[in-house]
Amino acid sequence: MLRAIAAAKKKNDRIDASKLADCLRCDFLPECHMMPAAIRDRRRTLRYRHLLVRQMVQMKNRVSGLLMETGVEYNKQRLHKVSYFRELVSGHEEVHPSIRPLLKLSRETIERCQKTEYALVSSLQRDPMLADRIKRLRTVPGVGPITALTWALEIGDVSRFRTIKNAISYCGLCGDERSSADKMMRMPLSKQRNKHIQRVLVEAAKLAPRQSHELAVIYDREKQKGNGNRATLAVARKMVAYLLAVDRQQRDFTPAEERRTAAA
Repeated sequence: MLRAIAAAKKKNDRIDASKLADCLRCDFLPECHMMPAAIRDRRRTLRYRHLLVRQMVQMKNRVSGLLMETGVEYNKQRLHKVSYFRELVSGHEEVHPSIRPLLKLSRETIERCQKTEYALVSSLQRDPMLADRIKRLRTVPGVGPITALTWALEIGDVSRFRTIKNAISYCGLCGDERSSADKMMRMPLSKQRNKHIQRVLVEAAKLAPRQSHELAVIYDREKQKGNGNRATLAVARKMVAYLLAVDRQQRDFTPAEERRTAAA
């Protein structure tokens, strides 16, 4: 019926509105989940923090670019340390006087963004509505404060996901599916996802195998098939299962080894 609105030759607002009203009356329109106002306000703060991080990265890249343009040798690992940067700008003879004000201005911008970002994250972690939930989520291997906050504020109420597959699909960690008759083909990652939580979970999954033997086994098993990106996605999907279980049961995460020991 909705395609008919676009394809019809005879159309006006009255006819279109009538078709939409019929769809709504017959419950043909899909429901859209609306986050509570309290969650939306805190989620806006977390997304603003991502903007600050992007600006910090841009300024750090600009500092490196200025030094490379003028042929200044520097230690890449220590460049953005306060003491090393101050010594480089004030005492290095190769630093041209024309770029010193730009370097100082860039450094001030980076420090300002760092302080603001730290204040935003600290306020969210101390929030009474999120504090207990964040503490439980951080017991999952590889989950830090940003991952826990992103999960809590982007997922919201976990009861709206009936299965783990629904949560994985919402997080954008599964490929699109095209099927015809008995044939089924997996496509690249679907674009119908929450891009904010997808980005955070993928980054967390790159470090999680170092902190959990279970996740390391999953990563190694998938990596043997020859694709590191698929291995990372497999770890991310497992982390979604862990986070969903912790949220539903409202208790700290327990590794499989400890669960087997307790059962024995």
